[in-house]
Amino acid sequence: MVRVITILAALVVLGYLALCAALFAFQRSLIYFPQPRSMGADATTFHLPVAGAELVISARQTAGPKAIVYFGGNAEDVSSSLPSWSQAFPAHAIYMLHYRGYGGSTGSPTEETIQGDAQALFDLVRQKHPDIAVVGRSLGSGVAIRLASQRAVSRLVLVTPYDSLQDLAAKQFPYFPVRWLLIDKFESWKYAPQVTAPTLLIAAEQDEVIPKWSTEQLRTRFKHGAARLEVLPGTSHNTISLSPGYLKLLQSAL
Repeated sequence: MVRVITILAALVVLGYLALCAALFAFQRSLIYFPQPRSMGADATTFHLPVAGAELVISARQTAGPKAIVYFGGNAEDVSSSLPSWSQAFPAHAIYMLHYRGYGGSTGSPTEETIQGDAQALFDLVRQKHPDIAVVGRSLGSGVAIRLASQRAVSRLVLVTPYDSLQDLAAKQFPYFPVRWLLIDKFESWKYAPQVTAPTLLIAAEQDEVIPKWSTEQLRTRFKHGAARLEVLPGTSHNTISLSPGYLKLLQSAL
């Protein structure tokens, strides 16, 4: 009987370790959901060569000092927002990054490669436009906030942002040692204190993906008075951009 129990316990342990190994091996497939580009021809896209990849940028390029650089969510086709943004921001050039593996960009996405790509795009845009606002949505909020801690961003807008992707994952998989297993942590809290640009956080009232406590906690990470939080009523994580107040909030911030 003791032997049977020992064997069963060993099988349970081995099964648990196998699940941990699978979670570690396939973790990025649970974070990134590459989307094809639905809109845009040669006039609204260009290619940016970077180390190990060639990125596709959906853009409305115009002359003038002002520009917006946008980083989307983990399952977002950023090109779909370009027409409405072009109308909402006629005085701004607009640049929207398709992450590696998204929208025709080559390579595979990781936190560090995306961050390096974000810096490369920002530096390219800065050659033409001295006044750059950065907007990040969902996963992209972590990209935007880290970039804003490293570059001279004029304004920062974070849509449905989180304090730490690692914390969210740990709560989603409470029976696994996620904090040890996770590679791409997107710890926005670490970079918020270094951001000097005026910052707006936009939350969805009924966000089913990013808990309210995570967004509110992130707001407290900024220097006193540097960031404010607005909540769009009646919106969810994926419908926030459909709200009539969404672009109005962006316009007021940018």
